[in-house]
Amino acid sequence: MLGLIQLVKHAEVVVDNKTIGAIDRGILALIGIEKTDTEKNAEKLLEKIIQYRIFNDENGKMNLSLATIQGGLLLVPQFTLVAETQKGTRPGFSLGMPPEEGKRLFDYLTHYATQHYPHTATGRFGAHMQVSLCNDGPVTFLLKA
Repeated sequence: MLGLIQLVKHAEVVVDNKTIGAIDRGILALIGIEKTDTEKNAEKLLEKIIQYRIFNDENGKMNLSLATIQGGLLLVPQFTLVAETQKGTRPGFSLGMPPEEGKRLFDYLTHYATQHYPHTATGRFGAHMQVSLCNDGPVTFLLKA
């Protein structure tokens, strides 16, 4: 399971012209689910996202986690994140989890997240979403669980 995390000043997900998830300062996490992923991968990734120290402390050093600053977390499913891009000029998606199973695992991740981190908002699996954000830094990391 992949999480492309971005430190943001604010972020929002819109579906059918309606905001379905929004945060202020925090982390936007684009989530890619591979066909070998399990609930344990989801739990491990969430813990890593929440504890990853990418926020500046009083000395300007990346020492603070999302949990420490109590910022927002916006989880957005992104199947293209697991695309195979090494060969040719068209992405392949054979590594991605099939949609029905992917939705189940993303739903598990979001449920687990809301149980363990109350400042969580989400996108919608399978929906055509518009995601807007103000990347702060920019600070972006690719995490794998």
